[in-house]
Amino acid sequence: MTPSRPAGPRPSLLGVFAHPDDESLLAGGVLAQHAASGAATAVVTTTWSPDSHRAPELAEALAVLGAGDPRLLGFADARVPDSAPGRPRLCDAPIEEVVGLIVGHVRAVRPRIVVTHDAYGQLTGHPDHVRTHQATVLAFHAAGLEHFRPDTGEPWRPEVLYAATHPHSGVGELTALLERVGKKVLSVPDEYVTSTVDVTGRSLERKWAAILSHRSEAARERSLPGILARLPARVRESIIATEYFTRLGTGAAGPGGGLRELAV
Repeated sequence: MTPSRPAGPRPSLLGVFAHPDDESLLAGGVLAQHAASGAATAVVTTTWSPDSHRAPELAEALAVLGAGDPRLLGFADARVPDSAPGRPRLCDAPIEEVVGLIVGHVRAVRPRIVVTHDAYGQLTGHPDHVRTHQATVLAFHAAGLEHFRPDTGEPWRPEVLYAATHPHSGVGELTALLERVGKKVLSVPDEYVTSTVDVTGRSLERKWAAILSHRSEAARERSLPGILARLPARVRESIIATEYFTRLGTGAAGPGGGLRELAV
């Protein structure tokens, strides 16, 4: 028997992603669904500076999704040095520094659910995605420890950590589309996916609007927003209408568990 949906708003959710647009592409539907139910949602972005051209695009996308204001850590993109002039690349920054910054946001937002990249770094294995995954896993566990970076706020233990991912059976037309522009496709065995979320309807409309808010990416031919923007609506919707997640770990005990609460 499928458990009944909890009454009231869905649990608060914090997404931690590498680049502006990752939040919309990988979890835009879930963010929109949670926000629409009255749940608090927020997003931390580990690269690009707050004064870069992508910051206002991110702000627009988060407004569409109902995910608050941008929380940019300001490290440089591994492949775009001028994304954060004078700052180290995320991949070169000390891991403890990145973890400490994420812990500060976890303690400020106090989410019950945290979502980030999978260990592959999503389909294309971008090094910033991998580093963000590593730092978020550590921050998820460290945020509740009273002696870890007490300067970043009171300890907070989220209930559950999820990785946004893609199963072998769910990649579909993305394989050909990404390989056509020279990108690899890294999907996981189907049994690794613990939550599959249908985001059709109003949530899908908001997700697509949020993706398009990242105009500089949608204008590029090799970026995923750009690839999606050139597809017929039917094909595009078949690609982005389902979001997949793997439950990585639990923190504080909570009623009902995070798995059922993420899979709306």
